[in-house]
This record gives sequence, C-alpha cells and structure tokens, in this order.
Amino acid sequence: MTGKIIPDVVSDQVLYKLPPTASAREAAKVMGANKVSAVLVTEGELLVGIFTERDLTARVVAPGLDPDRTPLAEVMTPRPDVLAPDDSPLNALELMRIRHYRHLPVLDKGKIVGMVSIRDLYAAAKTQLEHDLRQREAFIFDT
Repeated sequence: MTGKIIPDVVSDQVLYKLPPTASAREAAKVMGANKVSAVLVTEGELLVGIFTERDLTARVVAPGLDPDRTPLAEVMTPRPDVLAPDDSPLNALELMRIRHYRHLPVLDKGKIVGMVSIRDLYAAAKTQLEHDLRQREAFIFDT
C-alpha cells in the first residue's frame, strides 16, 4: 500500500468533536446521527482524547454507568496515538493491528486534520491491489 494518509486515504472529512465535559450519551447521539464510530474529544483545538463505540460499550454500558451523567473525560481514550498526514497507510495499518485500534486521529503540527479508520485503510488497500492487478494484466497481455 503506497501513498500518504492525506490525501490518498482520507480527504475532505467532516470531523466530529466534543469537549471532555460532554456526556457519553451526547457522543452516542453524534455518532448515531452521523453514522460514525468515533468522535474526537477536544479542548478548543487541542486533541485530548478519542471516544469510540468500543469505549461506549466497554467503559459505559458494560459497567452500568449512566450515559447521561458520565462525561467523556472519564471514559474516553486519553492522549491517543496519532498519525501525520504524510504517514504511510501501511504503517497506519500496522499500528492499528499491533495496538488493536480501529481509528486514529491525524494531526499536522498539532492541528487535527483528519481521522483514519480501519475501513478507510482496507478500502485503500483494495484500490491499490486492483490497480496493481490491472497493471500486471496489461504487462502480461500487452494491452
């Protein structure tokens, strides 16, 4: 898999951000309404955490916390690992595999510029494989 995280894997994203004081239910509503599996937790423009569907199930629902009274600060993944826009998709995929992530924020000089998901990386890998296959067929069959 070649290229860079931005623009080859993700570009022109709408990023969903909430403050650490927002409730787990507010985050769930944002995720549900926008069909996303994670929100960025920010203080101003500073990334302080990420809250995912996995956090919702394992850290809120499973222990029986009240999602209306549970702030993201208590159940988010704080200080998440991040990617740079020019990181390779293959390195991102390997980090996700090793650390069992499904989402990674993308920061450029401390500014949030995107979020890459495992689904985004699989789509990029599929596109790359299809391209490679077409090139090999063209070479073999001289088309």
